[in-house]
Amino acid sequence: MSLHSRTRSGSVIGLLLVLLATLGSFGTAEAADLPRWRWPLLGTRAVVEPFRAPAHEYGAGHRGVDLVSSVGAIAVAPADGVIAFRGTVVDRPLLTITHADGLVTTFEPLRSTLDPGDAVSAGQEIGAVDVGGHTPSGALHIGVRRDGAYINPLLLFGDIPRSILLPCCAPL
Repeated sequence: MSLHSRTRSGSVIGLLLVLLATLGSFGTAEAADLPRWRWPLLGTRAVVEPFRAPAHEYGAGHRGVDLVSSVGAIAVAPADGVIAFRGTVVDRPLLTITHADGLVTTFEPLRSTLDPGDAVSAGQEIGAVDVGGHTPSGALHIGVRRDGAYINPLLLFGDIPRSILLPCCAPL
């Protein structure tokens, strides 16, 4: 391998490492300024389908997480807030809560008796898991928006493992 090739390879690897470190710091900064929420279901904390950020605003992705549950399981408010919406959208019952700091949470499918304008406290029962929508039967989908943009809800529950950069290349 020529000196020029090694220098170019080293430059590319260095650039990639700087880019990864920069992207990692944005994720850390975002998580650092988010509140800590309580898990919305009793029992095992397991995810059926993880959050997948879309490449752009209208791109494909999964703008929330689907949690393991069962039909009829009780869901609780993960944080204090105010009910913003309760109703059926297409084939599934939804409940939306507006929280402090520009955070909005939507639960589906969730059957609830709460009305828009009702205040809820963290841990308060908000409804029961139902059927409908894209989730497997009995799973609960939770989507969270911060100032209108979807974020990974697990950031709020403290359940995302820290990223670790692994070596990728043999020494030159």
